[in-house]
Amino acid sequence: MKPKVILYNQISEDLVQQMEKYCDVVKLSTDEERFSAEIPTAKGIIGSGLNVDIKLLNQAPELQIVTNISAGYDNLDLVELERRGIFATNTPDVLNETTADTVFGLMISASRRMPELDAYVKAGKWQSKITEEHFGMDIHHKTLGIIGMGRIGMAVAERAHFGFKMNVLYHNRSRKPEAEAYLKAEYAAFDDLLMQSDFVCLMAPLTPDTVNLIGKREFSLMKETGIFVNGARGTMVVESDLIDALRNGDIMAAGLDVYQNEPVEAANPLLKMDNVVTMPHIGSATRETRYKMGIIAVQNLIQGLNGEVPVNQIHER
Repeated sequence: MKPKVILYNQISEDLVQQMEKYCDVVKLSTDEERFSAEIPTAKGIIGSGLNVDIKLLNQAPELQIVTNISAGYDNLDLVELERRGIFATNTPDVLNETTADTVFGLMISASRRMPELDAYVKAGKWQSKITEEHFGMDIHHKTLGIIGMGRIGMAVAERAHFGFKMNVLYHNRSRKPEAEAYLKAEYAAFDDLLMQSDFVCLMAPLTPDTVNLIGKREFSLMKETGIFVNGARGTMVVESDLIDALRNGDIMAAGLDVYQNEPVEAANPLLKMDNVVTMPHIGSATRETRYKMGIIAVQNLIQGLNGEVPVNQIHER
């Protein structure tokens, strides 16, 4: 008898068929009543975003593997999964370049005010030569500060250094000699990075230590012409402090792909601000990359169900 696997996100049909060679695949969303009926006999769960905590695990006594179709895994209780001997996997690396494209797109859009000016033209307001009130800010030869120089941070730094001739500062838990040699990146103390950078890009992982990492004090240290970009997690920023910093002119603009609550509430003041570029958490969301992520996730799943240690097993830090 094939092991039952719950698939709670949509993936390419050919990948579903690959899974079905080894598994009994049950497709459903996590908010369906049927989910609670299927989870007790499931051997595997595959998707992205489901909160796998003690409460859910207590309902899933036969679970052998939880497979995230994402690089992030803050939705998983890794301590409890390891205690129960359940594999946890993710899909790292394959999305680095695509996510870096998104982050750099936010930098460009915010600094050159592209969404704002796009709306200006489409509203029929472009009736004469534009004036200084519509000008943006250069990116090239400016200073980019990256908080979290992991693989995606490195990919952002490559675009900055080679593509836009930017000076790159970074702050990380440990020094990155390869970034310093390859990209001429300079390690900076946290506050120094905030004060010296024209663009501050948050790319660090979400941990208990990085929750609310950026708030009123940090925004006050940034340049008034500074642009803040968050490509990490929304809960790493005190969102009310970001709103105040933008309203008060403490910083010039922001580019956001993540929020404190997702989907972001329609009444969120950030959605009404011309100097904020907002995206719906689409860092890795291209057809090509999501398909590759699906391939890796399915491979992880099959390996775990076969009793093998998955290539992308996550270990509790």
